[in-house]
Amino acid sequence: MATLVLAVAGNKIGGQFGQAVGAAIGQRIDQRLFGPKGRQGPRLGDLAVQSSIYGAPIPKLYGTNRVAGTVIWSTDLREDKRKVSAGKGQPKSTQYSYSASFAVALSARRIVRIGRIWADGKLLRGVAGDFKTQTGFRLHDGTDDQAVDPLISATEGAANAPAYRGLAYAVFENMQLADFGNRIPSLSFEVIADEGSVAVGKILNDLGGDEVLAQVPTTLGGFAALGDTVRAVAESLEAAVPFSAQDDGLRLNLSATAPFATSLAEFDLGSTGGGGRVARIETDRRSASSVPETLVVAHYEIARDFQQGVQRARRDGGGRREQRIELPVVLEAGAAKAIVEARLTRIWAERVSARVRLPWRRLDLRIGQQLNIADSSETWRIAGISFEGMVLEVQLVRHSGQAAISMPAEPGRSLVPPDLQHGPTTFHLIDLPPLAETVATSPALVVAAAGVSPGWRSAALLVSTDGGANWSEAGNTALPATMGVTQGVLGTGSPRLIDRNNSVDVAMLNAEMHLNDADENGIRAGRNLAIIGDELLQFRTATPLSAGHFRLSGLSRGMRGTEWAIAGHQIGDRFVLFETDALAALNVIAGTAEVRVLAISLGDASGGVTQAAYQPSAAVLPPAPVHLKYMRLPNGDVKLEWVRRSRDGWRWADGADAPLGEETEVYKLDLAFDVGSARTAETAIPEYIYTNAARLADIAGGGAFVTATVRQAGVYGHSRPAGLTFPLI
Repeated sequence: MATLVLAVAGNKIGGQFGQAVGAAIGQRIDQRLFGPKGRQGPRLGDLAVQSSIYGAPIPKLYGTNRVAGTVIWSTDLREDKRKVSAGKGQPKSTQYSYSASFAVALSARRIVRIGRIWADGKLLRGVAGDFKTQTGFRLHDGTDDQAVDPLISATEGAANAPAYRGLAYAVFENMQLADFGNRIPSLSFEVIADEGSVAVGKILNDLGGDEVLAQVPTTLGGFAALGDTVRAVAESLEAAVPFSAQDDGLRLNLSATAPFATSLAEFDLGSTGGGGRVARIETDRRSASSVPETLVVAHYEIARDFQQGVQRARRDGGGRREQRIELPVVLEAGAAKAIVEARLTRIWAERVSARVRLPWRRLDLRIGQQLNIADSSETWRIAGISFEGMVLEVQLVRHSGQAAISMPAEPGRSLVPPDLQHGPTTFHLIDLPPLAETVATSPALVVAAAGVSPGWRSAALLVSTDGGANWSEAGNTALPATMGVTQGVLGTGSPRLIDRNNSVDVAMLNAEMHLNDADENGIRAGRNLAIIGDELLQFRTATPLSAGHFRLSGLSRGMRGTEWAIAGHQIGDRFVLFETDALAALNVIAGTAEVRVLAISLGDASGGVTQAAYQPSAAVLPPAPVHLKYMRLPNGDVKLEWVRRSRDGWRWADGADAPLGEETEVYKLDLAFDVGSARTAETAIPEYIYTNAARLADIAGGGAFVTATVRQAGVYGHSRPAGLTFPLI
């Protein structure tokens, strides 16, 4: 603006000559105000580190950027503790967890929305808006009338809580910190301030207000205005998008095109101001070795999640050095490649410079203007102007004429963290039969859980033993279990032989789950142990059918006393592969009538997912007797015999009978007739004599058949029955 002010003043004092002199002085003032200075704009990396420094500048965001932001408010860490069982027979331990609430300033102008959020470099919030760690979250977009955040108001008091109007900021409420070493992680945010790309002219006009008129249509992916003056911001942008600046006395005019080109006549060249002449044009051509051979431009690369990207341009014949330019703007690789190629061409062209001396009447010339000189084939650009002794000395550089046009380029490889949604919880309560070689004293109730999305990680568990009236914390689920459902009905088979006749197809819960074969050594070591429905079995072969679909064959059926479940299969039976680190054990007391479990995770609907297990007891009850048979004795009696099994003797290691595994050996026998009343009896040995007299009395009562069931009595209840039906006659 000094140009116009001093030009007007000069005209009043000295007419046309005074106006020219005033304009020249004004140009020099403007050049000092808007010319190159020490760099004050944002640097590459300024937005990458989160801070909480009082007085730290908050950038004005345009387009899309990834910024760390500034913590402007926080509470102390909140400590929660809970008692967690360390396992059967072990005392409970106290576990501590920590959370924090805080607010992060993002932009000093209004924004549209927030995309992804990273915590310590890992995704905290995905593209779909899902959080990977439990936290409350609110965004204030920076309007001039935005309300006070309710958490800040409740914590600080309504009279002391600022609304931060005109400042876009995010609030995290009770963010769980276990995933981050119980500390607030370093966050960065994908902030969308303007949908799509943003024009450089829009940025400068917004920042300069009425004092700037920018007509620079070149677009950027994003930019963070962080500087103490418009000049500082313009300097940062000019490094990426060259433009010229002129002051018309009312405003600073910025344009992507240079001021109109003009020509210098022969008689203008070589003026001394006193009527004499000097050399019409003095040129200087620096050697090719004075310019870099390679030019490197660093920028924020969209394809690399807004991390630093680098593009290079190389020109043979230059010096053996490399020059690096940092552009704190968001660009695609092709746009950055075009910029570096155009800038190297410009550097190469500008190694040729010139100087001309002109009479004062050419004070109309402006820095950045293109010049054509009589009898010269070159096009020049004005780099500087000085006025002394009535002579205008103009510094020129050769004009390259090349514009930056997007071209193919590679953004470079990037280790992008997977964006996997947590998704809802699917879990199964399994009342495990005895798997260990010791006698259990409490039920083995476990939770196997996973998600339909591979991003599912865990869920919090709550347990109720009073029908849901009261709930207590039971820790978290274990690692995601390998689980799914059957797509056909598993046929019946013998628990004593390898079932090579039947197979069953299984659809896994998500396509990332995989099953493998197991050889005989692996089977003996316990590999491929699974439950289908309620039947415990092992499979030797898992044939892949498609992603997440397998056919299981080579089956060991009805293991550990689950032969009762062999005949009860249907389509959609649960399938769970038993892996120790994927089963979360619940602390259940023997004799508990009912256990209800509630699972709550990030992806679950309000209220979580519930299941109920009634009287879990499989691990503490003796297995059902086997090999039940009857024989008629010569005296008419019927002898029933069976073989007991033991919770303490699944492996027949020494050829002797398995240990009893219970306090006493007692069996309960029930005889149910097709007609007539039932008979019950107890015996301390694995046999029973159904006397001839009792048999004749039951025949006289109209009975024709009898069904005998035998249960072994244990410390915590009776086994499942072994049954047999035979005729009375």
